[in-house]
Amino acid sequence: MKALLFPFTPQGIATLGFLLVVAATVVGALIAVAARNIFHNVLGLALSLIGVAGLFLYLNSPFVALMEILIYVGAICIAICFAIMLSQPMYLPAPPRSPLKIQGAVLGAGAVFVFLAILTKITRWVPAAERSLDWSITTLGHYLLTKYVLIFEVISLLLLVAMLGAIVNARGGRGSS
Repeated sequence: MKALLFPFTPQGIATLGFLLVVAATVVGALIAVAARNIFHNVLGLALSLIGVAGLFLYLNSPFVALMEILIYVGAICIAICFAIMLSQPMYLPAPPRSPLKIQGAVLGAGAVFVFLAILTKITRWVPAAERSLDWSITTLGHYLLTKYVLIFEVISLLLLVAMLGAIVNARGGRGSS
């Protein structure tokens, strides 16, 4: 509470930064879900994923934050943008949103939020056993090719599937050639 009263202390600035990152994540998620234009949905998704990368930075995990930005924002969102731009436009009127569906979505999101809040409250949080202070390119490369090689391969497969999906979407919208 004292950090909120004196916002120019290091703790207050960190709290303000954390709240801004959380706000960017939530606003991006809302844009990704609620926007009527599909391109705006992708931009909201990118903003939300950048916010998630900021949350990983607050969790003292810069490697995961960097991978979040490189893979999800830099590759997946851009591949989705290319798929949107290369596919044939469909100018169909958008159906109106049902108030019952909106209420169900809000109720479901609220239930998930309450479940996660309870789960967070009852979980016994322990600090990580090992944290490295050296995040040089050499160390990251060593980790990628030794300790995290499976994750590295799964990420490369995810990028391959995203590129293939973008190519299939682009070819499917242009007819036979």
